[in-house]
Amino acid sequence: MLMIRLARTGARKQPHYRVVVIEKDRARNGRPVEILGTYNPRTNPASVELKRERIEYWKSKGAQLSDRVHKILSQPGVAPVLESSPKVDTTSVPGE
Repeated sequence: MLMIRLARTGARKQPHYRVVVIEKDRARNGRPVEILGTYNPRTNPASVELKRERIEYWKSKGAQLSDRVHKILSQPGVAPVLESSPKVDTTSVPGE
């Protein structure tokens, strides 16, 4: 079973987390299937960057959210979504 949960990074007493898709029975910092964003609780307010379309994709495939990730996603005013594809400039049309 797949889980969307936090993997800890950062130095001792300076936590920084990645939001990852990982098998439920793997270690906390084991090899993830995909990295979906970051969470830094040390900033005020905590900074959250997520790929929401990928989170929805994995949820549709049956991945479960951990309690903490569910709480982070349900917070009002969560940081804007990270784009998984590069932005295309649609204001200028080539050949005109």
